[in-house]
Amino acid sequence: MQRLIIQGGSRLNGEITVQGAKNAALPLLAGCVLINGEIRLHNCPALSDVFAACRILSVLGARCSREDGCVTVDARGAVKTFVPDELMREMRSSIVFLGAVLGRTGECRLSFPGGCELGPRPIDMHLCALRKMGVRINEEYGALSCTCPRGLRGARIDLSFPSVGATENIMLAAVLAKGDTVIYNAAREPEICDLAEFLNCCGAKIGGAGGGTITISGVEKLHGCEYSVMPDRIVAATFMSAAAATGGEIGLLGARAGDIRAVIPIFEQMGCQVFLYEDRIFIKAPKQLKAVRTVRTMPYPGFPTDAQAIVTAALAKAKGTSVVVENIFENRYRHVDELVRMGADIKTEGKVAVIEGVKELYGAKVRAPDLRGGAALAVAALSAEGETSLTNIKLMDRGYDCIENAFTLLGGNIKRVNY
Repeated sequence: MQRLIIQGGSRLNGEITVQGAKNAALPLLAGCVLINGEIRLHNCPALSDVFAACRILSVLGARCSREDGCVTVDARGAVKTFVPDELMREMRSSIVFLGAVLGRTGECRLSFPGGCELGPRPIDMHLCALRKMGVRINEEYGALSCTCPRGLRGARIDLSFPSVGATENIMLAAVLAKGDTVIYNAAREPEICDLAEFLNCCGAKIGGAGGGTITISGVEKLHGCEYSVMPDRIVAATFMSAAAATGGEIGLLGARAGDIRAVIPIFEQMGCQVFLYEDRIFIKAPKQLKAVRTVRTMPYPGFPTDAQAIVTAALAKAKGTSVVVENIFENRYRHVDELVRMGADIKTEGKVAVIEGVKELYGAKVRAPDLRGGAALAVAALSAEGETSLTNIKLMDRGYDCIENAFTLLGGNIKRVNY
């Protein structure tokens, strides 16, 4: 078991390169199942979720290796159709392998996925869409058994909610299907665009990614390519929150401002100066943060739910009263009790959190409740007086590539220890 020991009080300064995006890398790795050739994915972060995806690829029969941030996948031998339960339980995004394996082999058997406990995240939309594409699905004993007796075929699919996972699964299933597939009310996240661009580089025909309607024209086969994973917009927001909370000044190299255009105004309302360039972002925090009136999480291009906990940690010391409304997940305030342990004044009721800014936070023994909640506690600890012991950090390793090294590079006092 490991924990982070964080000494607060250091003002973050300097520059850091933003890692590749977890939420982009995972569907790209799933997409490798469809490729008749070798794929080289650059800027692929060293995360436990990425390692789990690579293990799934290996189980399916692909050859997978990693060197210096580049993952090489050769899936020409990926003919197996069963993903073991223990691998499916490791991460929520494992469900995207369903569309990819079906597209490759015409059948797939797997269990329901795991991941952070953020409340109900049903995969009904995934299954309903695949049924429209000709998939027969049997659900029993927590497992899915899927077959395509007549092969995958294109379909018109209306999503009741712009689900990222469902959009990705449909795209992966559709690229080798017969005919055209049209997704209405598709998710618009930058990670959707990254998956479409990657698949198009391999010979797919996908149009409209980034908008509400995506069209996929099935092709006979896909070929290998080299591709770079997009920078992680939530990691960028995490560093910005840490700079704001500590009164720091940092540069984020490789960050794309367009990906977090709903987040940047929140920091400006806090009193931060944010300077945007083509391939980097600079943020300079004031001595005293100001509260913001309301932060509402929404599907992209709205404020991302993944950044909610992280920004809440910075607002805990902002002067005045801030209100956060969580519209995506039911159980995304699990970090609040831990922040209160550190002296924060936050009250929640249903979807709403009311944050009364305090002068100081104090080091304490806290536990990461989920991936982003753990990052929020690390941000709070950097700005707190005294020492914080943060446990259950294996959840943070799912989305942050050695977060302690990144914060240390910026001047934070943080180390990982065994216990």
